[in-house]
Amino acid sequence: MKYLLVGGNSVIGTSLIKSLLEKGHTCYVISRSELEIKDENILFRQLNIAEEDFPADFLPEELDGMVYLPGTINLKPFRTLKPEAFQEAIDINFLGAVKSIQAAEASLKKSEGAGIVLFSTVAVQTGMPFHAAVASAKGAVEGLTRSLAAEFAPGIRVNCIAPSLTKTKMAERFLSNEAKIEASQNRHPLKEVGDPEDLAKMAEYLLSKDAKWISGQIIGIDGGIGSLRTN
Repeated sequence: MKYLLVGGNSVIGTSLIKSLLEKGHTCYVISRSELEIKDENILFRQLNIAEEDFPADFLPEELDGMVYLPGTINLKPFRTLKPEAFQEAIDINFLGAVKSIQAAEASLKKSEGAGIVLFSTVAVQTGMPFHAAVASAKGAVEGLTRSLAAEFAPGIRVNCIAPSLTKTKMAERFLSNEAKIEASQNRHPLKEVGDPEDLAKMAEYLLSKDAKWISGQIIGIDGGIGSLRTN
């Protein structure tokens, strides 16, 4: 099968690509940085989807699924956030996804049971301080997920993963020493910070035929912080 991964050079994207390749799938990957994985079943285009047009000649005629991975973590007090910060969050998290889906829609429609996977954050449904920019942009992603799931049914399934803090490059400054790691773990009912593989495995499942009866869902992979209170 053939899958598009936008932002594929992220830690989560890399994990997902490796798993898809192991199963014999072909990956069409777009990323603003050079892709670290090299394989004959990877077709790669380097560009910044938030600032550039989607390449019209890149995708195959038929596409079995796509994942949009780019995101931001700009945690600041609301009073210090300028409109440019909100626009950047919207450009990267939301409008980049819109451009990618519009480019891929025709190819996805030619596959039986294609799936789209987007990414949100636990901070949309669970209010958290200093998350105004990213939560606003990801809230738009969640609205897009449900709207497109209805519009594209029954041919294309659309789902969204809403994680909490995960061990990615974007989150390094929040996990830069043992004290920060322990504090982050203790905020979660399951007393762990997420691993990239946790999200990659869910994304792969949602792309697969095993998830053929799932669409329009916002799925929390968040150590329980979005729905549980244990103290």
